[in-house]
Amino acid sequence: MRRRRFVAGTVGTLGGLTLGSSPAPARSPSPPSSSDPDPDPARRTAVVPPRAEGGPLLRWDGITWREAAFPGRGEPDVRFTSVAVGPDRQVWVCGTRGGTLRLLHGKGRRWRWLEPLPVESANLYRVVVRRPGEVWVSGEQSNGGGWSGLVARWDGAWTVLPAIAGLRLGIADVHAAGPDDVWAVGTEAGIGGPPGRPGNPALAHWDGKAWARLEAGFTLGSLSGIAGDARGRAAWISGWNFRDQSSSTYLRRDGDAWTVVRGPAGAATAPYLNDVAHVPGTTGFWSVGMTSPSPYPPTEAYTERLLL
Repeated sequence: MRRRRFVAGTVGTLGGLTLGSSPAPARSPSPPSSSDPDPDPARRTAVVPPRAEGGPLLRWDGITWREAAFPGRGEPDVRFTSVAVGPDRQVWVCGTRGGTLRLLHGKGRRWRWLEPLPVESANLYRVVVRRPGEVWVSGEQSNGGGWSGLVARWDGAWTVLPAIAGLRLGIADVHAAGPDDVWAVGTEAGIGGPPGRPGNPALAHWDGKAWARLEAGFTLGSLSGIAGDARGRAAWISGWNFRDQSSSTYLRRDGDAWTVVRGPAGAATAPYLNDVAHVPGTTGFWSVGMTSPSPYPPTEAYTERLLL
């Protein structure tokens, strides 16, 4: 087994930022992430979606943040939840407009809304780019008495995979190595238990025919992000283990199985990791989150870098 080394650190005090402190973290969208392969942050172009309805899109040009113009800008029913940038620097933003779930696609300074997602009573929480022109989204959809996991693909038209069965299941992130190799992670709130009871981590795999639910290696907590390695194969999952908060929690792909891996131990309780991403051109990964599951000060933004 390869030796792993973690480098951890805080970024700064946060206030009012929700990263999933509820029993079903998928219902509080993750912070925006970018799949831009450029490892130089000074040259990286990113778009940050707003947290409130009718807010702006902000674009980082290497020097400052600038507001981007897009169709529907300023409309009160426009809301964005996640953003991804592909290797061709095309931008994909998921959200709602006119009461329907949509993708906003940006190419250069040109923006257009794509066809609505053909699913009713649903929410989207993440959009990820697999390759130019192909993106995947994840979230949840109503099943009449709760909600089931939602995963769909856009490649010029929508393909909605069968719902992932669950009592109150939200999919926080998705990784597609191919149409018959898709991984989804999230949290199932379930029913019963004391007030504030955390949910259960949810891990599912699509083989092109059906979803299979797998054990996460712990029972109370959440799975929040998934990242592929340099070959595009699902490799690491970020999570939060409610029963053992002595250090951060990950799942590592080992052949066809997933094993629990712990981050660096610290004096405080374990951070709440919200996402994990591969560092292009390396074998390393970054994870991000907060020093506490609660979004209230003195919570700080937190990062860990996994060096393989």
